[in-house]
Amino acid sequence: MKLSELTVEGFTNELASESPAPGGGSVAALAACLGASLTSMVASLTVGREKHRENWAAMEKTREEANELRERLLELMEEDTRAFNAFMTALRMPKDTDEQKADRSRAMQTATREAIDVPLETLKRCSDVVRLAAEACEKGNPNAVTDAGTAAALARAAAVSAAYNVRINLAGLKDEAAAAKTAAEVSEIVAEIEKASGEVELAVEKRL
Repeated sequence: MKLSELTVEGFTNELASESPAPGGGSVAALAACLGASLTSMVASLTVGREKHRENWAAMEKTREEANELRERLLELMEEDTRAFNAFMTALRMPKDTDEQKADRSRAMQTATREAIDVPLETLKRCSDVVRLAAEACEKGNPNAVTDAGTAAALARAAAVSAAYNVRINLAGLKDEAAAAKTAAEVSEIVAEIEKASGEVELAVEKRL
């Protein structure tokens, strides 16, 4: 069964078990998905309210983008667990002969790249969630401004978590130049998200 098809209790029970997957990467994607869902909610609470008519078009666009993000982030939640399982499968490959060792090494590098790429995309999608949350904070129904703030806070937490998962797997990548480039990209994206989410937090505080 897909993780997204579990009940909340079922998911948290699986998360709390001794099984290493799902883990932080899947949780990061889920947290970002929750942020996108809240952003969509704020937009929905704006569109159709006559006193917010001037922002209907903007919030329609925000809602559409947020819902697309929700779907992708749920997929990333599944993909992160699959990537971990693929890495563990490669790790368990036989290594008795030189040929087996070479095959295992190639499989592990492929799995490591996937274990990097999935949380890296989650991190990038977190940036999108923060951007949309900022739009919802600015132009959304003011009665739901704290929901927009919560969306940005969730995306920030998810971004930090996704970055952890990228960085820990970079250590296993043999291509040092690619690893360094990705590490720099991660740092840049996290810094941007920190700044943007901080601006949303300040905007929310001013309206409380």
